[in-house]
Formats: sequence, structure tokens, C-alpha cells
Amino acid sequence: MRPPFLQYLYLQKPITTVLLVCTLSVLPWIGLGDFSTKGEPREAAVAVSMLESGNRILPKVYADEFSYKPPMAHWLMATFSLPQGYVSEFTSRLPSALAYIFLMGITLFFFGRRVKFQEAFIGVLLLFTCIEIHRAGMTARVDMLLTTFIVWGLYVLYQWEDKRELKGLPVVIPFLLGCAALTKGPVGIILPLFVFGVYLLLLRRYRLLIVFKALLYIGVSSLFLPLIWYVAAWRQGGDDFLNVVLAENFGRFFHIDHLNVHYELGHENGFWYNFVTLFAGFTPWTLLFVFSLFGMKLRKPALPFKALLKNIQQSFYSLEKPKLFSLVALVCILFFYSIPSSKRSVYLMPAYPFIALFLAQYTLYITSYRTKVTRIFTVFLSALIGIVVVITGLTMSGLIDPTAIAGGFTNRSSTLLSVEAVTRMITRPDGLTIAILIILAVALITVFYQMRKKTNLKILYAVIFLVFAVNLLIDGIVMRAIRNETSSRTFAEHIQKNYPLNTTNMYVMNNPKEYPNMYGLNFYLKNHFHNFGEEQPDSGYFFVAERNMEQVIHHYGNLYTFTLLDSSEKEVGEVRRKILFYRFSRHP
Repeated sequence: MRPPFLQYLYLQKPITTVLLVCTLSVLPWIGLGDFSTKGEPREAAVAVSMLESGNRILPKVYADEFSYKPPMAHWLMATFSLPQGYVSEFTSRLPSALAYIFLMGITLFFFGRRVKFQEAFIGVLLLFTCIEIHRAGMTARVDMLLTTFIVWGLYVLYQWEDKRELKGLPVVIPFLLGCAALTKGPVGIILPLFVFGVYLLLLRRYRLLIVFKALLYIGVSSLFLPLIWYVAAWRQGGDDFLNVVLAENFGRFFHIDHLNVHYELGHENGFWYNFVTLFAGFTPWTLLFVFSLFGMKLRKPALPFKALLKNIQQSFYSLEKPKLFSLVALVCILFFYSIPSSKRSVYLMPAYPFIALFLAQYTLYITSYRTKVTRIFTVFLSALIGIVVVITGLTMSGLIDPTAIAGGFTNRSSTLLSVEAVTRMITRPDGLTIAILIILAVALITVFYQMRKKTNLKILYAVIFLVFAVNLLIDGIVMRAIRNETSSRTFAEHIQKNYPLNTTNMYVMNNPKEYPNMYGLNFYLKNHFHNFGEEQPDSGYFFVAERNMEQVIHHYGNLYTFTLLDSSEKEVGEVRRKILFYRFSRHP
């Protein structure tokens, strides 16, 4: 008798199953929400400029600045946009989504052949449902693409040592690391080499000279592709380009704050930031780890401290090679990003696949030997999501008003605006909203059904399905509503319809140290902004965030007359203020 379809896919086509589920978790949703933050439209505008100008090396964006990052992600955005002739939210986010899907496939393929398959399978399920990785797969940023190139490169480096013993350098290694460098700079080469070098030393199989030569050959050969672009970009951008390269790649890492760039490097955080964001990034699965700590009996070590250290060392070197490599990778990546003062949660993403392997191993241990922990965690998570479902149902029926309730706790306009947007999405549901809520209800019912059984592993799979459904809820309802509500698209369309705008008469201030850049508005106005401070034209139209107009008047009021024509009805998410629209003319 043939097994059920889902069981057949898991047993016979596990990689196909993972790719299919990952595809369903991102591809249908990446085109739904507008751009409402600075990061996404800033990257998308580079692709817009590439298509319009034909310059694929160093295209100009946002009032004559050029991209802060190498162009691999932007090349892909522009390529995916060619068939429709314009850059959209979907085509901008598509490189990240495809990188996310591909990363899950190669991770299962790599670990599935080297450790217990169930550990690899569960690890990938935990990986693609955790908050940080899933969010990165849904956004038009470079971090997901960078992570995929780095992790894929590390997998190939492991295979090179494991199968060929560092003989005959495969061309795919410098290609992958070169692509990583073309995505976000030299870190795409330096970080994998650091991880691989430490791993080779810990294997204690190769002389130091051999390790040095291997790293040198990889590093030099990996520079070939990015150097072609860097030289071409330097010929176009000159010293301004070099200043940005130094600031982005060395200024952030070594905290050099006197470089000649017109923006703040930012992202400065303390030592513990990486650990806090890593814990948060693996939510909700880190909660299972927390639950497992309760009821654990701490025993005093029976061995003296030195003997205990020796046992730990022996256990370390007795690890299977894939797990030793994974442990080295995650520790090295955490250490590497603990050095710079500039820290962001997305920097740690290359460590996630390796952490997921150990997290899966621990999860299976809890599921098998500490059954109460699994069930208590399941009850806790289901209860939280059940409350969300109940609140959603009461909102749909009109029995409660979340906006009024939120108003009793905060008067922050951006928060109330977001709550109002989500409430409106729920009270006026379209077919997609109803379908997502049905999937979430089915997932909850599945969890309750499995809780009545005695097979904890099936409960774990049911909880993973529930988290998958919650991600759909966040992407298809919550974030879609918030993005559309706080986007500058509506304002841009209104301005284009009512005023004679063209490619030469739209101006903004481009000095991020003093004025917030409106990258979303720039994207929706086709990347036609000009730099008011640099050009100081005789007349035109001027956009500025509400809080910054006094500053503009202070600097230019004696030279220009500014006449307010219009403003956005609501605060725009990227500047968290209303955007004002002026006509200006120089004094006679």
C-alpha cells in the first residue's frame, strides 16, 4: 500500500519537500506589501537606475549618490525586472527569496548526507521558520544573498578538504566567494577563509605551511571577480567611491569615524548585542530551549577542573567532522562579528545553518527523553496563537476594536496607525486574508489533535506547521497592512497626478547626517530626485520631512521662497513624519 502523499514526499523526496514548502512560505507574499522602510527602496532604486541608464557598474541613485554596496543583488534585481520592463517590489525581493529557498535545499543536501537525516531535516525546518532567516528571505536587501554565497562556499570548502585533502582547488570555491564579495564586499572572502583556516588547524592533519598556501590560493583566486568590478567602479567614482569603500568595509569594522563620507556609519552596539539578537532571531525555537532549562538538575562535577577541561577537549576532538566544522563555523562567525563596534542581527545569519544543526539535535533529544517539555512548550505556543485567533475573530465580528484598545496604552501615532491598518485588513477581509486564517485554524487543530497522541515527534512537526502558518499570517496580513499603510506610494501617486513633475524639477536634501533620506518616495517617483544643496537651482519642487523644514529655511530662507503645496495625509514609515511638498524659486 502506498503511503500518504505527504509521507511519501518526506520519505522519498525530502529536498523537493523542503524546496516546495520554502517556496510557499515566501514567493506568494514578496510582492504584496509596498516599501515602507529606507533599506528596501534604497537597494531597489539601484536596479531602477541600472535599467534606465544602462550603467551596471556604478549607477547614480537618490540625488546623485551611488550605491554603498557592490552590485550583485542589484544585477539580479535588474535582470529579474527585464521581462516586465520596470522594477517592482516583487522583482526587488526575488533575489532574497530565491537565495532563501536555495540555502535550505543545499543545507539539507549537505548535512543530510553527513549526519542523521532526521537531524538535518528538522534543522532545516527550524531554520526556515525562525524569525531572522524568514524575514531576510522576504526583503529586498543584500544579506540573504550574502549568507547563501558564504554558507554555500563553506560547504564546498569542507568537501574540498574532506574528499580531496586540499588538492586541486575547485573553481567553484573562488567563484562563490567572489560572488559573496560582489554582494557586500571583502567580508564575503575574509569570513569564510577565517572559518576554514581555524577548522584546518583544529583538524591537526596539515602542516601550517600547507594551511597557509591553501588559504592564500583561495583568497587570491577569489579576488579576481570582485576586482574587475572594483577597478571599473573606481574609474567611474574616483576618490568618492574609494571613501565609501573604506567606510563601509573598514570604517564599520574598526570603528574609524573620521572618514570622508557624508553619512553616519551607525549600528554601534555592545558586546552582548550579538547574543541577544541571536536568541531573538531563532524565535520561537529558542523558547523551547528556555523551557527545557526548567526541571534540569544541576550536579556538581565529579571530576576536578583540569580533568573536566581535558574531557571537554577530548569530546571536542571526538566530534564527527561535520559537527566539528559546524561548531567551528558558528563560533568563528560569532567571534568575528563581536570585534567591530558596528553590529546588526543580519550579520550573524551565516552562523544560523550551523546553529540549526545543533538546535535540531537538542530538540530531538528533548522530544525523545523529556516529553513533558515538548508538550508544555506546545501548549504555551498554541495558547498564545489561540489568543491571537480569538482576538482576530472578535475583531472580524466587530465585538472589539483593537485600535481603541491600543489607544489606552500608547499615544504613539506610528503604532496606532499600524494597529488601525491591521484592524482594517481583518474587518474587511479579502480572499487571501480568509485563506490564511483558515490555514492557521487548521494548524491549531492539527496541534490539538496530535497532543492527544503519544508520539512527541508528530507533535513537533505539528508545531513547525503552526509556526509556518503564523509566518503566513505575519507576511500575508500583518506586514502587508502595515507596509501599505505607511508607504509613500499613495503620496507619490497623488503628487504625480496633480503637479507637473518631470525628470529635472524634483529636489531633496541629500545629507543624511542632517536630513533623513526619503528612499521610498524616490523609488515611487522613478528615481528622479536631484540634490538641492549641491545644485541650488533657480526653481522647482522640493520634498522634505515635516520636522526638517525649519532647518531648510534657516539655511536657504534668505535665498529662496518656499511655498507649501501639499503634504502626505499620514506619517510615512521611512521618516516617521509627514512629507511636505513645496514649490521654490530663487529671490530676484
